Amino acid sequence: MAESLLFYCRPGFEREVAQEITAASSRIDVTGFVKAKPGSGYVVYQAHEPKRGEDLARHLDFSELVFPRQLLRDAVLVGDLPAGDRITPIVAAARERGTRFNGLQVEMPDTNEGKALSTLTRPLMPHLEKAFATAGLVFDHPRSPDRLHVFFIGGTACYVAVSAIDNSSPWPMGIPRLRMPRGAPSRSTLKLAEAILVFLGPEEAEKRLQPGMTAVDLGASPGGWTWQLVQRHMRVLAVDNGPLDTALLDSGQVKHRREDGLRFQPPEPVDWMVCDMVEQPSHVAELAARWIREGWCRETIFNLKLPMKKRWEEVQACRERIDAALGGVEARLRVRQLYHDREEVTAHLAVEKPARS
Repeated sequence: MAESLLFYCRPGFEREVAQEITAASSRIDVTGFVKAKPGSGYVVYQAHEPKRGEDLARHLDFSELVFPRQLLRDAVLVGDLPAGDRITPIVAAARERGTRFNGLQVEMPDTNEGKALSTLTRPLMPHLEKAFATAGLVFDHPRSPDRLHVFFIGGTACYVAVSAIDNSSPWPMGIPRLRMPRGAPSRSTLKLAEAILVFLGPEEAEKRLQPGMTAVDLGASPGGWTWQLVQRHMRVLAVDNGPLDTALLDSGQVKHRREDGLRFQPPEPVDWMVCDMVEQPSHVAELAARWIREGWCRETIFNLKLPMKKRWEEVQACRERIDAALGGVEARLRVRQLYHDREEVTAHLAVEKPARS
């Protein structure tokens, strides 16, 4: 069986996913081809040699990928589904991938066309689940390392594929569904909320964003990112020449400095720096690295606004700038295009803890 990899992404960023996966495959000498229709919301990679495709699937670290929202392997296109019986071919393809899984996700691309497919998949679900059960497929096996996906790309076609629980997104369609919180001064608050969820996870966030910790928010106005930190009972120095939400100032946890975030230097080190400024990505990348290098913070989350063209190249250039600007300080950098991002990516840079002797 030919090994295909399937990636979900933000519509319009198929080219960037293709570039990223092609670069990853070349690093381990895997050759293949990419199928990426602009605006489709997904990308397929087919290795020329099936076994080498398996090698690429094992080599890819989902947590280090930038543009893909989901990573699936062993993907097969089930096309020409008969209107009278869409179920049987899907079940057959699923059985070829195993009978014991730890989850089932029926999905579609994050496009207007994909959203319209929900009118098909919703009534199909109970029949599909019944047919899976009859065929002996189990989706709550606690020791299974895999999850099964049925990804509809049209009314008569879908991909059936598998994801590794420990090397994929846990959320359907790779999208964490976050509600706009009441009281937050702007929708940008969801970007930081998602970044914390993706880069840290709930347990690590509790440890690394504790009440009483200190943070600086560069480019804070009107306070969407500051609001997230205040909700965690942190003390925040909000830096921006623009106004800040009055409720944040009234909280007693926030001080406002009307200064340029690119030039600001903290009076003393803080635990965190966050930054969502509309600036050249190279400037923000070097700024974040400088904060880590100078010891002004130990962790930072920041956004990089990408150009309309050569977006993958810009991310790579920013990685190089950060590495050079760190001046030898050991720090881990992760970059991801979040669901709540648009023409941008979000990055997390943290000082590596020294190994115990």
